[in-house]
Amino acid sequence: MKTRNQSSNIQFNSSGVDQKQLIELYKRLLKPRLIEEKMLILLRQGKISKWFSGIGQEAIAVGVSSALSQDEYILPMHRNLGVFTTRNIPLHRLFSQWQGKKSGFTKGRDRSFHFGTQEFKIIGMISHLGPQLGVANGIALGNLLKKNNQATAVFCGEGSTSEGDFHEALNVAAVWKLPVLFCIENNGYGLSTPSKEQFKCKHIADKGIGYGMESHIINGNNIIEVYTKVSEIVKEVRKNPRPVLIEFKTFRMRGHEEASGTKYVPKKILKKWALKDPIENYHAFLKQEGILTEKLDVLIKETISQEITEHLKIAFSEEEIESSVENELADVYKHVNFISSQPKPPTKNIRLVDAISQGLKQSMERFNDLVIMGQDIAEYGGVFKITEGFLEQFGKERVRNTPICESSIIEAAYGLSINGIKSVVELQFSDFITSGFNPVINLLAKSFYRWNQNADIVLRMPCGAGVGAGPFHSQTNEAWFTKTPGLKVVYPAFPSDAKGLLATAIEDENPVLFFEHKALYRSVYEHVPENYYTIPFGKASILQEGNDLTIITYGAGVHWALEAFKKHQFSADIIDLRTLQPLDTTTVFNSVKKTGKALIIQEDSLFGGIASDLSALISEHCFNYLDAPVKRIGSIETPIPFAANLERIYLPKNRIYSVIKDLINY
Repeated sequence: MKTRNQSSNIQFNSSGVDQKQLIELYKRLLKPRLIEEKMLILLRQGKISKWFSGIGQEAIAVGVSSALSQDEYILPMHRNLGVFTTRNIPLHRLFSQWQGKKSGFTKGRDRSFHFGTQEFKIIGMISHLGPQLGVANGIALGNLLKKNNQATAVFCGEGSTSEGDFHEALNVAAVWKLPVLFCIENNGYGLSTPSKEQFKCKHIADKGIGYGMESHIINGNNIIEVYTKVSEIVKEVRKNPRPVLIEFKTFRMRGHEEASGTKYVPKKILKKWALKDPIENYHAFLKQEGILTEKLDVLIKETISQEITEHLKIAFSEEEIESSVENELADVYKHVNFISSQPKPPTKNIRLVDAISQGLKQSMERFNDLVIMGQDIAEYGGVFKITEGFLEQFGKERVRNTPICESSIIEAAYGLSINGIKSVVELQFSDFITSGFNPVINLLAKSFYRWNQNADIVLRMPCGAGVGAGPFHSQTNEAWFTKTPGLKVVYPAFPSDAKGLLATAIEDENPVLFFEHKALYRSVYEHVPENYYTIPFGKASILQEGNDLTIITYGAGVHWALEAFKKHQFSADIIDLRTLQPLDTTTVFNSVKKTGKALIIQEDSLFGGIASDLSALISEHCFNYLDAPVKRIGSIETPIPFAANLERIYLPKNRIYSVIKDLINY
């Protein structure tokens, strides 16, 4: 049955869709519109803080959600209210979320649609938009590994397709044949910037060709077309896993958000699209075909309106959130019941690089769904050969070469965690984390605090100078991450610590950045237990005891301090922090109170580093015990040079004993 409504250009073809489903689609389409109309009133009354309207675009969210099964993940944007209502989230919970109340999904910690819910298999977006696409890849990869024949749908607007995350995600999905529906809502404007200033191609769907990806263009205002075509596509994707790019042609009838307005849109365009309203046209079609009677229509509207009213009363009656500093801090990390696995003989004298490889391999054996991802880690074994032989033992599904796209792979790791799978991502060099900085800081770090979703991910970070690698392969950038609540940061100096701490990092269900100093990889040996064992985070190691001075350091700085001690034989506590977040301040404070003097050594340039915060903490907590100013030493304030003689000038190693001597003699 094909019918073109006389007042618009929308042609409905209901062949293969029974009347019950046609009415159900109408109900689902109408519900978000009626909610929005109410929310716009509440916005003007100051009862909600912000609103991103989806009026005119409801058919996309409703049609896609209706085509997916309830146990398939869907990743919406801030205009996709129809996703949330179609998944039957209780309205009072949505209303509470928008008011920052307890029954919402974020305990008042994030607003509007910036949340997810495992109960309803919805994963909300962050304001950066593009990362959603990479997260969907990770969820889809998890589905492939579980062999559950499920698809994943992810939304973004045409403006987001300009982001690098869009390219990276589509490329990864195509290469890995991931069952993802990339649903692009082309509504004409990225805030006020028209599409012609966003991209040059005629259709976003044309971009699929470049990725070797199937693509479709669908009328996003035609609910039947959206529902039937997406149903066909998703059915095929479940059988034959692959990504599909779907461009939905639509239009945003209100501002980017209500304060923006629509003055930048020519009136004739608004008038043209007003005639294509998805609800008015579908309503007319149903009445014209005799499917929707006046009596039923009134009943549907009254029922939805009554539900909205009743649930608003529940939300408005709810008390404001009360919390405390202790409660807020308790939700930054997922609580993990650490169970110590003790090291046992026999031991073997191995290098740091061998210990890390051994620890990683034993974790792969212990967690049979653990996935490792990174550039050149499979057949090649990684640039430092840490994963050499892993492919043969664990297979290509779990040891995955990646394209050069740090951001998308970290996002995919987060998606795997959402789907219940641990992962380790090898950054070829810690310097390259800059290409994936956004998901680390804004997804991994904030996720558990925002909506109780942990990020069960370890980022391995080969780092450090002393190998003549220059400015882009030598940084030790741990301070970028210790500043960010929600991340754990580990930085071992010895093989036995590296192995045990890596095991702990993988067992931990929070995001961990695991720094591995390249100059120590093959220069430091130690007798390391061959069994699987763990070392608790937040426990520093006292390597040398003395009375005149406390030296606090980590990574290569530990070996510099030990070399100075061996050469000059002074009396000092030498503390290897081992983990920087959490930080063992108890051991540090107790030592400083004993010696009265403190020197903090870091390899990173001095300003804004770990030494600065440690110095402040010592001054605040140990001031009455100090016999000298707290001293810091680090690299000079330049990028890391390549030439060996310049690198020696840069690093603090040759200046350490002079500072030690001055402090002891103070």
